[in-house]
Amino acid sequence: MELKLLPDLSKARLLVVGDVMLDRYWFGEVNRISPEAPVPVVKVARVEERPGGAANVARNATALGAQVTLLSVVGDDEAGARLRELVEAERVVTCLHKDPGIPTTVKLRVIGRQQQLLRIDFETQPSHEALADTLADFESLLAGCNVLVLSDYGKGGLTHIAKMIELARAAGKIILVDPKGDDYSLYHGATVVTPNRAEMREVVGRWKSEQDLTERAQALRRELGAEALLLTRSEEGMSLYQENKVLHEAAKAREVFDVSGAGDTVIAALAAMLGSGAALPHAVHVANCAASVVVGKLGAAVALREELQAALAQD
Repeated sequence: MELKLLPDLSKARLLVVGDVMLDRYWFGEVNRISPEAPVPVVKVARVEERPGGAANVARNATALGAQVTLLSVVGDDEAGARLRELVEAERVVTCLHKDPGIPTTVKLRVIGRQQQLLRIDFETQPSHEALADTLADFESLLAGCNVLVLSDYGKGGLTHIAKMIELARAAGKIILVDPKGDDYSLYHGATVVTPNRAEMREVVGRWKSEQDLTERAQALRRELGAEALLLTRSEEGMSLYQENKVLHEAAKAREVFDVSGAGDTVIAALAAMLGSGAALPHAVHVANCAASVVVGKLGAAVALREELQAALAQD
């Protein structure tokens, strides 16, 4: 029972670096089809805004009690200012560089009758100057953390990720990477890499059996020089691959409402646990419970410490 209780996560000092975005939700009623085209007409009744991407990782970690600094690039615009305001309201220390040449990444979701009808993305890659400034700040911020979280959403904010991992390794930090794309060589030297099922398939191909998956996952882990690879598998739970061993965590039986942002919660909980001194298998168990909490909520949500304690107690 003691193992299931959450430790004091305020000892975890996280530096979260990656692609940030503002998630906007327009909620409304759908009662008719447009006379202009065969599409539903949504009468918007409510608007919500939440931090997304690496910003969602940061807010998930502070919700559990960790100390978090967020380093990224935003546009010099209303969305960037709003994103900073939202993140700082959740006790995240921000270091957000303004790039006047780009809009802040925004994902706008239109929702009617509790279903997502449309998503509109606004995004542009940051300039070389803004990314160079970010790398300069990274070196000074690294000293104050014990865990580095690199949240790659493929938006260009982690152009210098290989250098960041090299510096963090030299400084003896725990390095967690939430990957994107098919070139994982960029993540070489990370402590733990956390792909989901689709991301894993893109890199190692389709597997025919559990044994085949294990062999492919272990080969990838060794190739990356990583201590562990944590595969999140949706309804199949999670699998942790370490040297000569595999640990499976079954998915928790809860009503799933929305899986978006669950990966952010997993890496945030994992980082907070490892930063507090927990062993990796225990950290994975807690991260799995945290994910089960957020999939019962709409959109990029957080698992509060009390909710996670309750989920662990029921487990």
